[in-house]
Amino acid sequence: MTSHSFNQSFFSLTLTQGSTDSFLKGSIETNSQIEKKQIAEELNPGERARILRKLDWHLLPFVSLLYMLSFLDRANVGNAKVAGMSQDLHLIGFRYNIAAAVFFILYSFAEVPSNIALKLFRPSRWIPTIMIAWGLVMTLMCLVDSFRSLIVARLFLGLTEAGLFPGVTYYISLWYPRSEQSKRIAIFFSAATVAGAFGGLLAYGIEHMEGIGGLHGWQWIFLLEGIATLLVACLSFFLMHDYPETAKFLTETERAYVIDMLKQDANNLATHYHIRFVLQAMKDYKTYVQVLIYMGLLVPVYAIALFTPTIINQLGYSAAHAQLLSAPPFLAGCITTISVGICSDKYKIRGPFIIGGAFVSIMGYILLYCDGRPAMSYAGVCLAAIGVYPTIAVDLAWAGSNAGGDLKRGVVIAMVIGLGNLGGICSSFIYIDPPNFHIGHGTMMGFLFLSILLSLFAMWDYNRLNKKKIAQCRAQGLTDSRRDEFKDMGDASPLFRYAI
Repeated sequence: MTSHSFNQSFFSLTLTQGSTDSFLKGSIETNSQIEKKQIAEELNPGERARILRKLDWHLLPFVSLLYMLSFLDRANVGNAKVAGMSQDLHLIGFRYNIAAAVFFILYSFAEVPSNIALKLFRPSRWIPTIMIAWGLVMTLMCLVDSFRSLIVARLFLGLTEAGLFPGVTYYISLWYPRSEQSKRIAIFFSAATVAGAFGGLLAYGIEHMEGIGGLHGWQWIFLLEGIATLLVACLSFFLMHDYPETAKFLTETERAYVIDMLKQDANNLATHYHIRFVLQAMKDYKTYVQVLIYMGLLVPVYAIALFTPTIINQLGYSAAHAQLLSAPPFLAGCITTISVGICSDKYKIRGPFIIGGAFVSIMGYILLYCDGRPAMSYAGVCLAAIGVYPTIAVDLAWAGSNAGGDLKRGVVIAMVIGLGNLGGICSSFIYIDPPNFHIGHGTMMGFLFLSILLSLFAMWDYNRLNKKKIAQCRAQGLTDSRRDEFKDMGDASPLFRYAI
């Protein structure tokens, strides 16, 4: 393939686009379809894979770093607790649980507005700005000296962090076709497992700074991790790319191919802002099914992040060893998250991987519930992490790929993550009966079974809707040549097909 021949076909597509509707409306195959086929044919599968790898190298490492810092900053309160914060701030009774829970209040409700803002502003401006905001909050958390000041700090941390995870998940959907998103979101989300592992190791080292500068070790955890976030946020203004249309690292040939690939994948659905697309997301029952699936998976994820050091500490290990032993479950979760994401994209299915991962996690919680021996309980912690962490990325890819249109997809992703994160409040209050934590482990199993049942329903429902649309297309003779007629319908378009 030569760049000259590709540019000729793409230039021809541009010239004929305006006259296609009026001049060739009734033809079997329009010029635009022919030219899109030429684009696809000129870039063979090997060339397509090369372009996707190029996107990966320029996008994924940096956004994964951003999320690692985000998850590190929200979950380090668990490490700080073990490092002595509970004693210094007199976190008796449910005070620690309240401090962990208040993060999710503003966090959950700020995500939809943030994703709309991301659509209205440039990602390379919006995301670094919110990073600076939460980096400042995190850094200043080293100054908290009471339970009340910790509550205020955690509230503002939730508000300022709210836009990153749904924003980057939406951002990835603007660069990759639906069939390629799961493994990219998995790589991105695996940063949370790295943060969990790295957070324990980092906390173990920082604890030894106790007394330096008049600060406790747990205060140094907040200070150093906040400064790291601020430094990366400043770099983000220069290192983030906005959209394929403006990406400087793509050649003209590559840019044209990526743009066309995304248009074909989206069935030419609307990409502009209009309030009707926000309402489509909010009124769609499928959105709330995905919210509940995600909540059932996220409650265990946050429980693992917030309480793994405490659970391991209660097994009889010292606080320092609990910090170190919290790392392996997260590392194992990182490996399985990426592996499952790759397999989900390869086979182009979502639901079965969510169900399988939830069952593995349930097995881990059964071990934790039934066997009090440290070795078996630790194996249960590892199984719980290995099972549930991969499901998050697959579920977000599932929710996003089944929402038609750019803005509706952004709102659906934000609603799923935002409302689902209300489950984090539950995660904060269920590990209240040490050392066996039967209430916590039993609740985790209940939430995982909820996700399994709703995933089975969603698979059945998406399959039912696909069959209905196929029958409608056959009965009415609808083909891709008429997709412009349905561009504002989102996934309700008869030409749209749901992923199972």
